[in-house]
Amino acid sequence: MFTSIKRFIKKWRASRDGGHQLDALLAIADKTAPYPDRSEWLIELAHWIHRGRAVQPEQIGTTVEDAASRSTPAHTRIRYLLHVLDRNPAWKANVAGILRALLRESDGLSLLCDAGMPVHSGFFGALFERLEASLIPPAPNRRDLRAIVTLMFSQERDAEWIANLPTDLLTRIRALFDYEEEDNEQLDTTPFSLDLLAALHNLTCQISSTGLSQTVRSRLGEVDAGDAGGVRIAMEKQPFYRLTRAMLAVEAAHQAVSEGGPQDKLLHEVNYLRLLLDECRSATDNVFAHLYRNGVSVDIVFQVERMRMRIVRAEHLLNAWMTQDDPHAGARLAAELVNANHASQSVAHLVRSNFSLLARKVVEYSADTGEHYIARDRAEYLKMLRMAAGGGLVTVVTVCVKFAITGVHLQSMFEGLLAGINYAASFLLMHFLHFSLATKQPAMTAPTLARELDGVGTPAGVDSFVSSVTALMRTQAAAVLGNVLLVFPVCFGVQLLWHALFNANIISPEKAHATLHSFSLLGPTPFYAALTGVLLWSSSLLSGWADNWFVLHRVADALAYNRRLRMTLGASGAARLAAFCRSNVAGVVGNITLGLMLGLVPAILTAFAFAFEVRHVTLSAGSIGIAIGVLGKGALKLPELWWAVAGVGSMAILNVAVSFALAFYMAVKSRDLRRNAVRSLRGAIWQRVFRHPLELVWPAKTARHPDRVQ
Repeated sequence: MFTSIKRFIKKWRASRDGGHQLDALLAIADKTAPYPDRSEWLIELAHWIHRGRAVQPEQIGTTVEDAASRSTPAHTRIRYLLHVLDRNPAWKANVAGILRALLRESDGLSLLCDAGMPVHSGFFGALFERLEASLIPPAPNRRDLRAIVTLMFSQERDAEWIANLPTDLLTRIRALFDYEEEDNEQLDTTPFSLDLLAALHNLTCQISSTGLSQTVRSRLGEVDAGDAGGVRIAMEKQPFYRLTRAMLAVEAAHQAVSEGGPQDKLLHEVNYLRLLLDECRSATDNVFAHLYRNGVSVDIVFQVERMRMRIVRAEHLLNAWMTQDDPHAGARLAAELVNANHASQSVAHLVRSNFSLLARKVVEYSADTGEHYIARDRAEYLKMLRMAAGGGLVTVVTVCVKFAITGVHLQSMFEGLLAGINYAASFLLMHFLHFSLATKQPAMTAPTLARELDGVGTPAGVDSFVSSVTALMRTQAAAVLGNVLLVFPVCFGVQLLWHALFNANIISPEKAHATLHSFSLLGPTPFYAALTGVLLWSSSLLSGWADNWFVLHRVADALAYNRRLRMTLGASGAARLAAFCRSNVAGVVGNITLGLMLGLVPAILTAFAFAFEVRHVTLSAGSIGIAIGVLGKGALKLPELWWAVAGVGSMAILNVAVSFALAFYMAVKSRDLRRNAVRSLRGAIWQRVFRHPLELVWPAKTARHPDRVQ
């Protein structure tokens, strides 16, 4: 009878009535059919439950109001299913036999231990695995409970209705499993409680193995990042070392209880196992803290994150094992397994989790640097103006060299390389002279704000965050103002001086007109300015990566204790060199990469994709100053000049806004803030702006921000 299941399923799918669909499906249930046929039947039954048409309340003997108040659609269909089975004992016996055979003949450890656990540490390996799984789903003839669950519950919302099953349905489902169970089935069946115990044993061994590995063990304990080292926890005191023995003690106590021994011993051993699992979870938090303090490695984070997931899974299995009489405990475990299994196969979940990890990795290592770019009081505000003025002075040289490079009319790629070297040299000079380039600040300051997002759960934390955002806006205005107010008149003066000394212009009048026209607000300037903001943000990513690599591999320690350096510079000289490299590696890499990107990316995109030119507010303001010096007073009457000035204003807004928005979005993702939390922060910022608008341009006498981040 069961060999013609495909013909029956086809008729069942074509049926328009939910009750007739179910009757047709239940009529072909056969507990003696081969395993693949029984699996396929069960998959179709699951699809009817969460995708079938609505069942009328009168079909299950309830009123419309009672059904609406008690059940979701899936619950209503399950109730109707049980109602039909109660009226047809032969169908009920076959369905119960199929369910028992599924648990008896399938590998349950694959679901209990492995569902939701990542296999690949690399992003692309995991991505390829999930894409392959979506294209080639598991076959129903695999005696693997995880494969059956994957085919039965393919949607994320399935976990929700499983977890919320009412008590009466759970009781009836459990009774269905025991309906007309034969004696030979009891002899061949391993109790599900023993499967849970075996899964617990498997997980604790895996947790202990990872926790005792050198990768994790070397990062346990109170390890100080300084020269004094730290205190390591002795091996026998580590929870991972004691975990396996505690699991064996639980199994021994369970065996004693099954032989008539006391229950108190089992409860004692279970509570001790819970305590060790909790200590293991705390140990993983210490490992993550060590990583974020001393450098992040994706492979190490993957291992520790998977270990933490196994700890959580072990706790869930232990809870379900100890509360076997509670039907809701089993429903919660099933829902957690379905949800984890779906997440392990979801490409969207992989992208979200990896982006969150990448975001946290990037923002952790620029926070201290970014703090120096936020002026919180009047003294720091004036200091930022001076730093920005110095940056504008250096940019004057950058603009003149840029015009000299473009005046040679070299091949575009070579010209872009020379322009990139010019930018990089200028940015490095600003870095070592402690000058400031305005539009670089958002990429560096957003990590500082990200660190303050950790405290937004309290009113004081929200106020601190809003104060920092206000200070950042004010600092950006000061930095842009300081850059532009110096670079524009000095470039104008340099052009006049050059003409007076050499009776020649830095650029031709035609080039001056073309420069003003290219900066016009009516052209592609806003689009180019936004793309330039993306390049500014990208440089912060590379800067954070370089800082993380330097700390992770302890390059500073290698330099400080290098034998040759100590012989050449002395111990103190080697230590000073190491400290210098540690404090400047992020700035040097960020400035070099930003300069090269500003020079080469436009040439590459123009050659292979679309026309693109750098639109940086400080560089453009200096170019306008030289153009006005070339054209003279008559330039003030040209509409193209004022359109160019408007274009520079758009550059100031878009350079800052785009780079800050991208960096802040990454910071928010690194803290996994919910949308409503971000929305409330946005509202608090606007409320501060409306109440104290002058704080955007001039700091108050008393800073609203509490203690500064050191």
